[in-house]
Amino acid sequence: MKLHILGCTAATPGTVTNPTSQILETKGHMFMIDCGEGSQVQLRRNRIKFSRINHIFISHLHGDHVFGLIGLVSTFTLLNRLDDLHIYGPVGIKEMILLQLKLGNSYTGYKLYFHELSSKESELIFEDKHVTVKTIPLKHRVYTNGFLIEEKEEVYQLNLDALNHYEVPVVYYNKAKQGGTITLENGQVLTSEDLTFGKIPQKSYAFCSDTAFHPPIVEVIQGASVLYHEATFLKKDQELAKKTLHSTAQEAAEIAKQAQVGQLILGHFSSRYKSFQLFKDEACPIFERTEIAQEGKTFEF
Repeated sequence: MKLHILGCTAATPGTVTNPTSQILETKGHMFMIDCGEGSQVQLRRNRIKFSRINHIFISHLHGDHVFGLIGLVSTFTLLNRLDDLHIYGPVGIKEMILLQLKLGNSYTGYKLYFHELSSKESELIFEDKHVTVKTIPLKHRVYTNGFLIEEKEEVYQLNLDALNHYEVPVVYYNKAKQGGTITLENGQVLTSEDLTFGKIPQKSYAFCSDTAFHPPIVEVIQGASVLYHEATFLKKDQELAKKTLHSTAQEAAEIAKQAQVGQLILGHFSSRYKSFQLFKDEACPIFERTEIAQEGKTFEF
């Protein structure tokens, strides 16, 4: 999995910062998660091909998470897109986008599918043979979901020394990687135990923004490889966080600790603070494996 941070700040764009938007690369997919203003520019700056985006997941309909979407949908038409585009988001997202297309007389030249969400329970919204995507019900001022993306295809880590020892032809490497049994020309039968180090743990990514401190999500995201959790405020502004149904860096770290995730990435920072490092400093004493989301930063896991 590779995560590209296109935007990481709350509410409004800044001179060098952008509202929430991300790209997650996994198993041949390039999923877009939220699409705040400036997302198209950030895609170009990060040299991400527009044509590879076929699924867009929108957490909620606040502007800093969705106002870039109509521009991207329109640009796809200008780029002569032919592939279908699937958009997942709260009820109302279809009306929001189609109204703008109608008023601008700029309907798409490709098929546009909307998957509107309303369940307050975690549900499966996308699945193929490689990955699943489930919602993470969050607690915010409007209906909001996070998203849990999980790899499901099990593969084995090849033991190259063993493969060379048994003189296994390269053509069989992929079969060994899938855990298959291989029969050599001399009749010798080799299993995954002979040729690999065992299964590689599958990766998962949990995206949680925007939300108040909400322990019920721990059950959904338990053991995720990486958790992105909003940290709009620092502890000293906790009352403001409660009022606006956002989280502090300390609260995000507590969720990561309870869920026993592999890594925590903080984002959705309020512009009132002078340094993003303040958020990491507050979170690390609770959850040491904490990183900061910043425009243009890429995480591989």
